[in-house]
Amino acid sequence: MQDTLKIAIIQSDLIWENPKENREMFSKKIASISDKVDLILLPEMFTSGFTMSPENTFETMKGDTINWMLKIALEKECAIGGSIVIKENNTFFNRFVFAKPDGTLETYDKRHTFTLAGEDKVYNAGEKKLIVNYKGWKICPLICYDLRFPVWARNVEDYDLLIYVANWPKPRISAWDALLKARAIENMSYCVGVNRVGNDINGHEYSGHSGAYNGLGEQLSTFNEGEENIAIINLEKTHLKDIRTKLKFLADRDSFIIK
Repeated sequence: MQDTLKIAIIQSDLIWENPKENREMFSKKIASISDKVDLILLPEMFTSGFTMSPENTFETMKGDTINWMLKIALEKECAIGGSIVIKENNTFFNRFVFAKPDGTLETYDKRHTFTLAGEDKVYNAGEKKLIVNYKGWKICPLICYDLRFPVWARNVEDYDLLIYVANWPKPRISAWDALLKARAIENMSYCVGVNRVGNDINGHEYSGHSGAYNGLGEQLSTFNEGEENIAIINLEKTHLKDIRTKLKFLADRDSFIIK
């Protein structure tokens, strides 16, 4: 167990439907990280962009990208996470993969598929929330559209860190900023959002706005608008302990059942 968790947030453009070139691109970015970090975070569908043609880029849980993530985790002695297109039992998933340096994997399938883009028609929605236990930290990874649904993110597990990986477009970026901050405040948790930049083949523009917020909603990082960059963020467990002990807001949370 450790009190500090050092995270590398990689805000990047993506190469459309080309897993090999995206892996090579991220390998170079990751190699440039000189700090010793505990966790590297990549955007949603980081090998393909937000494609509605999964048959062009899908992989399996024994595929090249999973092996690449495990290799990076081993070499950098840290965990790495992001979402990719996975095919399993003849079904496609937008799956977040958390690869640990000990060679183990934990996964979360996006629950709220983005109906506006037709994601619900080609990807199967997940049914289970994931809490990763890593270095004494309880981490809850979610994906993009999940951000709009606070009940799904509600901190009933006393997690320490909430993560959103995304392809969130520029026209609605003010909602991204506001909701990341809100999720941190209402859950008394760190909240980290990793978004892409650039333009995809469908003409959608992405401006980034990746960021980290503490349990009071104070922003810990900033990215220049639309620019690729890597931010290193230190999260402190003592911050969460102090505010939860003093303010006790989570003790008044509602109980509910999600159907």
